[in-house]
Parts: sequence; C-alpha cells; structure tokens
Amino acid sequence: MTDNAPLAVVTGGTRGIGLALSARLRRLGYRTVALYRSDKDAAQEAADRHGLTVVRADLADSSSVHAAARQILAEHGPPEVLVNNAGINIDRPFLELTEDDWRQVIDTNLSGPFHLTQAFAPAMLDAGGGTIVNVGATTGIRPRLNGVNYAASKAGLLQLTKCLALELAPTVRVNCLIPGMTETQELVERFRLDDPERRAAVLTEIPQDRIGTTDDIADALEYLVGPLSRYVTGQKLIVDGGQFMW
Repeated sequence: MTDNAPLAVVTGGTRGIGLALSARLRRLGYRTVALYRSDKDAAQEAADRHGLTVVRADLADSSSVHAAARQILAEHGPPEVLVNNAGINIDRPFLELTEDDWRQVIDTNLSGPFHLTQAFAPAMLDAGGGTIVNVGATTGIRPRLNGVNYAASKAGLLQLTKCLALELAPTVRVNCLIPGMTETQELVERFRLDDPERRAAVLTEIPQDRIGTTDDIADALEYLVGPLSRYVTGQKLIVDGGQFMW
C-alpha cells in the first residue's frame, strides 16, 4: 500500500467489532491506524495480522486523546475516515452507581469521541472532506436496567452525531452505526450465549434468527464510508437483524 493511500483511524480498533472495522478498512485500501487502551502485545499481534498501525490512547483522558491525534497527524496526515468505536460498560443498579462508574463510561464513550473529533476535524476540513462514523448502541435509544451510564453515553453520542453532521457539513459527513447483538467474545460472555438455552431465548427476539457477525457490522461501515452513501449524513443505521425496528 502506498504512502498516499487514504488514512482511516479506528478507536478500540484492535479487538471485537473494532478489529473487524479496522481490517475491513485496510482491505478497502486505507492505511489504518487502530487506537487501543491497554494490552500492547495483543494490539500489536492484531496489527501484524491485519497490516494495521497501532497507537495507544486512553479515550477517557483528553490529554491522551489529543497527544494521539497530534502523533497521527504528524506521522500520517489527516484521516479521510474516523471511526469512534471504543466504549466500555460498567453496569450497576442506579442507586449503587459511583461517581467513578459514571465518569469512566461517559468520558470514554462520549467525551472521547468529542475530543478526538475536535482534534481531527480542522485537518479533515482543510483536506477537503471525509467521513466520521460513531459506533452507537441500541441502549442509546431503548433503556435497560443497570446501565444508566452506558445508555446515557450512547444517547449522547447519537446527538453528538447529529450536531456534528450539521456543523461539519457539507465537507464532512457524520453518521452513527448501531450494532445489535453481534457475535464477539465479550457478548458471548456477557449474555452467556454459550448456553444453548440462553442463545435460543435471544434468537426468539431476532426476526433474522441469528446473532449478527462482525462482518455484518463491517458491511454497514463499508456503506457509510463509501460513495453509495454520499447523500447520507446525520443518520443512524441500525444493524440488528430486525430485533428492535425503531
């Protein structure tokens, strides 16, 4: 791949859905920088396997975010694609939620994309355009028990998407990609989907009768960053097999 190939940046881009998004962008011809927070060895292994460049950044720390952005701009130039994918869950009943539980999730899932987008947007505008995809969650639209911090962060991300689509138009398009149940190790462990009865119960709620794959989400990303979506901005694309139909 040549040095003048377009650049893509993906946060949380070395594991789970984020790795699938990084790998897809690489196959589409992008020089791809994947941001990770911890486990440098695992991040580097993923990078070597898929031809990625990895940069460490703690999305909950604005100084770390801006330092990573400065490094990327200096070494690679402005991104044509920015994917704000990184996110964390700290689930507890509302009355047991600590201030730290609240801040960690909000700072990572909402403030992180705010700071990173603000760091890259001027260069993207100066370069003549680009596409930003924020990876949301169904709980940003429909609430659930024991996840007020996560749901609030993802609802905020959806509104951030719309505001950025207004303010960065027409040069930069901004959309929100919302995965449904997607087969990752984290999801399997969290919902105990290795139990056939638990999996069968979940499938009764999904008209397509299967858990989504990371390739399903990467297909949606490919659409949102490609020319077929050139007139699409400020929108949410829900990829959930029909589970919610909002």
